[in-house]
Amino acid sequence: MPAPLRLFLASSNPGKLHEYRLLAEDGGARIDLLADFDGFPAYEETAPTFAENAAGKAEHYSRFTNEIVLADDSGLVVPALKGAPGVYSARYAGPNAGDADRVEKVLREMRTFEGEERLAQFVCVTALARRGRAFIITSDSVEGTLTKRPVGSGGFGYDPIFFLPQIGRTYAEASREEKNRLSHRGKAFRKALALLNEPVSLAWLA
Repeated sequence: MPAPLRLFLASSNPGKLHEYRLLAEDGGARIDLLADFDGFPAYEETAPTFAENAAGKAEHYSRFTNEIVLADDSGLVVPALKGAPGVYSARYAGPNAGDADRVEKVLREMRTFEGEERLAQFVCVTALARRGRAFIITSDSVEGTLTKRPVGSGGFGYDPIFFLPQIGRTYAEASREEKNRLSHRGKAFRKALALLNEPVSLAWLA
């Protein structure tokens, strides 16, 4: 039996690593943190799009290893907030804010909105790179609505306020199987993994 594909995640987010490890197991791959990630020069995610940030981050960190590096950029997009938090999702409440601070800020800004005005979208772009070159970029999204208070204790980030109609619960209440199947990150990663297993990708990596 061939060894599973091994990828290295360019992130210091433990919640993201946990999700990717579960997704990788289901897809016959293995994901580890990029060794000494915090010791490398940081990549500044200043691009205006998820795709540019994901590709740039993957290319940047892949220059420090010969292995395949996985990076993503994802976030919450709220039409009523003109697309915010968007690419600023991780730092929406300031550079030193935690998940609870970011959730509180979004809920505060959404307090006057009702019904369809509370529609939201989670977006994820996944990029795979090796030796400074991104060779697979995929994206996907999931539609939901914002609750008026946090519900559930699972997940991370904005999960407790993102209500998923397909299951009638928030991301933070979803089971592992439900979230892996329906999430923006799960769908984008499965696309990337499928492309990575294509002969043209395997030949390029040889």
